[in-house]
Order: sequence, then structure tokens, then C-alpha cells
Amino acid sequence: MAKKLGFGLMRLPLTNPDDGGSIDLEETKKMVDRFLEKGFTYFDTAWMYCNFKSEEAVKEVLVSRHDRDAFTLTTKLHSGFIKTLEDRDKIFNEQRRKTGVDYFDYYLLHDINTHSLEVYKKLDCFNWIQEKKKQGLVRHIGFSFHDGPELLDKVLTEHPEFEYVQLQLNYLDWDSIGVQSRKCYEVAAKHGKQVIVMEPVKGGTLAAVPDSVKNLFQEYNPEASIPSWAIRFAASQENVFVVLSGMSNMEQLEDNTSYMQDFVPINEEEAKRIKEAADLINKNITIPCTGCSYCAPGCPMQIAIPKYFSLYNADLQEVKGKDWTPQGEYYDNLTKDFGKASECIACGQCEGVCPQHLEIINLLKDVADHFED
Repeated sequence: MAKKLGFGLMRLPLTNPDDGGSIDLEETKKMVDRFLEKGFTYFDTAWMYCNFKSEEAVKEVLVSRHDRDAFTLTTKLHSGFIKTLEDRDKIFNEQRRKTGVDYFDYYLLHDINTHSLEVYKKLDCFNWIQEKKKQGLVRHIGFSFHDGPELLDKVLTEHPEFEYVQLQLNYLDWDSIGVQSRKCYEVAAKHGKQVIVMEPVKGGTLAAVPDSVKNLFQEYNPEASIPSWAIRFAASQENVFVVLSGMSNMEQLEDNTSYMQDFVPINEEEAKRIKEAADLINKNITIPCTGCSYCAPGCPMQIAIPKYFSLYNADLQEVKGKDWTPQGEYYDNLTKDFGKASECIACGQCEGVCPQHLEIINLLKDVADHFED
């Protein structure tokens, strides 16, 4: 059975912390060699990772130094960089040149969501990616996804040709009404698609947990690292094919591979503690919304109030200093079908029905300032 840990080539070691493209190639070579030495083979990159330098680094640290059958490589086509039909092949051929491979083991449409779906349809990317597979330039096809379960169900129903879905999945987002990891996972499983997991540690957020959570985990197993709980939670889901981890130093790589080399799924007691950990983290949330949704149906502006509050809470829990967090993208996707937080007309109907007596009008201003500025 293939090992369930993948090397995400988005957060590589840098020579200059302020320059995402200053990849420390010598350190990355050592990490790649160690990863392969321990029996792991899955590498994931994309067109824009590391200031568009990740794919070039792949050639230098991996492809030019190891046999092609010693690893599997994934990259992606992003809707934001294609304007014409010709752009699809232009980028694909450049990706082959940059990485130095004749074919990609896995090729994904990057980040299908309510906005990008229109681009992929307009530029016929669904037939295009199937043609690449027929030509032998791609072995397996799939897509990554940052949106809700309803849209995921629609895409998979209309496009059964996809073999894999890459989802944000972690124990904090598992029951989040904003991200809805569990529901998206269940949709993929219903369609018989294996899941590639991204953001299992939420970009480091679940490595820097509150002391109460750290104590909860260490009380059970003082030897296990804090991130291991998050990665093993994701890998323990039956339909998960591989869990990606963006490793930026050798220490992280050695830790991840130590417990994923002979992976043991979480047991009942560990699952219980992980659920408790999520509850402890959520107790520190800024807006104590329970997600009952009493407020939403009567909103004249059709603002997705509970979902926005959930995304706002999740975004404030992120570790500081990250250039990008997924919550902003989820918010942007929702505003296509729902009113923006800034469009609140302060009619007050939501506050009149809120069981938690939240000052929703003022809180929506905070959400708007946070995501729309």
C-alpha cells in the first residue's frame, strides 16, 4: 500500500524569508532525498507556488536527480492565468519544460469554485484535461476545491471522469459551517472519488495550538508532536488517498515521516481527544454563533450570516503572518450567491430572532472590514 504522506512544494525552505521565490535548493535537495529514502513518493506543486519558482525547483531537486519511476508528480492548471484556449497548452507545455518531465502522474484543475467554474467551462478545460490523459501526457486527472458540498456534488455529477478531489480537510474545519470539510469529504466518497488532503494543519495553525489543547494531547502521548495529531486525523479518513504537508525544514520532514512511515490510524480515544481539542479551540472564537441559521432566511439582502461568522472566526484563529488563508476565498465564493456583509441595511430582523442575542449588525461590519478591505 502506498504511503499516505505527500510532500507539498508550496512552503519550501527559503534563503530570504521575505522572498517566497528564494528557495534554498541545497536544503530542499536533502529533504527530497530523505523523503524518498524513507519510502515516500508523492510530490505536489503548482504554477504559482513559491512566486512561480516551485516547478523549476522540482526539476533541480527531484527530476534531474532521481529516476522517473521513483516518484509521482502533481501539478495544476489555475483559472486565473488562462484567458484563451491557447493559454491552456501554453501553460501546460511550460510546466513540462520547467519540471523536466514528459508526463505528469496527476494533473488537477486548480481550485474549482463558483467563480473559476465559469472560466473552466468557457475554455473547455474539462475536455482538454481528458485529452491530455488520452495522449499519455497525464496519468490521472482531478481537481482541487475550495467551496461548498452542493457545488462539489454538482461538479462530480456532471464530470464523473475525474478520479481525485483535493480538499481542505482538518479536524478544526471538519464540522465548520463555513469550510464544511466533512460534508465535502462525504460528497467525494459518495461519488467514489479518492481524496487528496490539503491544509491538514491549516498552514501551521494546528501546530501552534492553545496550551489547553497541547496538554490534552501530551497527556495521552507525550512523544507525539502536535502536528501529528492533525495529519493522522486526516489520513485516518477511509477515502483519503494522500495527505499533503508543506514542509519547510528537515525537522518537519523527519517528524512527519516518522509517524507516517508505518501509519497507524487514530483510535477511539485519540478521536475523542481530537474532538475535544476542536471544541477547546472553538471556545476561544470571537463570535459565539452556533450556526442555527434562524437569522438567514428573513434577511432582505440574503446575507449568509452564520457562514460568514464561521469563516471570520476561523480566519482569526490562523497563525499570524501568513500571506494567504483560504477563508477569504470561501467568503468571496459565497458572495456570488449571497449578499456581502457590507450590504447589510441594518433592518434588525436577524437580531430579533437570534437565540444568542448577538449584535449581528455590528458584527457584520467587522466581517466586512476583515474580508472586503
